[in-house]
Amino acid sequence: MIELSKIEKDVIIKEIKMEFPHDPALQQVHIARRIISQKAELEGISVFQFIMKQRKSK
Repeated sequence: MIELSKIEKDVIIKEIKMEFPHDPALQQVHIARRIISQKAELEGISVFQFIMKQRKSK
């Protein structure tokens, strides 16, 4: 499985916190969504395919 670097994750977190400064719950949802999207893109598959792949591997 492809992992994002700490720098990539930090950039995502910083961007999301700027977009939603007063809503920690919404920040968490969007951070997770963005990380999943980037991992799927790096693997060259859709987000749905990525989620199904993760589900099958457990």
